[in-house]
Amino acid sequence: MQNYSILWADDEIDLLKPHILFLKGKGYDVTPVNSGADALDKVDQEKYDVVFLDENMPGMTGLETLSQIKQMRPNLPVVMITKSEEEHIMEGAIGQKIADYLIKPLNPNQILLSVKKILDNKRLVTEATNLGYQQEFRNLSMQYNDRMDFNEWAEVYKKLIFWELELDGSQDKSMSEILNMQKSEANANFCKYVMNNYEDWLNEPKADKPLMSNQLMRKKVFPLLEQDSPLFFVLVDNLRYDQWKVIEPILTDYFTVEEESSYYSILPTTTAFARNSIFSGLMPSEMEKQLPDLWVNDDNEEEGLNNHENDFLKKQLEKSRLTIKSSYHKIL
Repeated sequence: MQNYSILWADDEIDLLKPHILFLKGKGYDVTPVNSGADALDKVDQEKYDVVFLDENMPGMTGLETLSQIKQMRPNLPVVMITKSEEEHIMEGAIGQKIADYLIKPLNPNQILLSVKKILDNKRLVTEATNLGYQQEFRNLSMQYNDRMDFNEWAEVYKKLIFWELELDGSQDKSMSEILNMQKSEANANFCKYVMNNYEDWLNEPKADKPLMSNQLMRKKVFPLLEQDSPLFFVLVDNLRYDQWKVIEPILTDYFTVEEESSYYSILPTTTAFARNSIFSGLMPSEMEKQLPDLWVNDDNEEEGLNNHENDFLKKQLEKSRLTIKSSYHKIL
């Protein structure tokens, strides 16, 4: 274990000697001081990994000391310790970005847990994540090497992305390399699956098939219009599932995710084909036959391949007999 240094400031520091000896027995270096002023001097002169700070000290209070420490070392974790359970003290400490908040009387294991959460968090998370992926590795390999339907393939993909994001924050990159190899193998098997089934999805009416680009509006978006409330449909071009999972926590500050489901893109998956298919509700060959004035299939006109999405959407609304007000905005 790395040798971490702890600074502990408390005007009754002598009474905390059993706790200090307990931490030293666990391999931590602990420097005791009995005032906020002494704590500031130590922070200025020495390097510490975490500071334990009593809130109720004579002279400079814990909150005042905390404010000074944050100005000197903004990234130094501080644990506030207090006898008080008053809400305004808690809020003041939390507002200054404390790492933890402990209430006396202290328990040795309570202190140790706080230290481990702050100092050993990355190591412990890495170990647990690696162990979890090792246990899941065999199950995933058995799944994608077995016969699966489109729903099971979607679930395997979500599991692979889950572990990719989990391992991304790991300190040990060896598992990420193994996962990348597993993803490559799964991708190869998925390509074979699509090649063997794609034509049936298009041509066999009774075939068990996934939701695809040309059905997305009709089956997922239009039913929401029946709720008789404004609806915003936001399409982000080329957004992968892993990118969505990174963005999701930011959006949940403003929105509630009520449902998360996947669909299969038509082939080719390029913007000109797949995105036009979403707005028109048609396959490319159908667009060419039914809407020849809107369909562009010319590699030399790449800039204009998606210039008619609003018209495609209006045509699909008309075909679905939906008489609603709609507006279309493209943000580049």
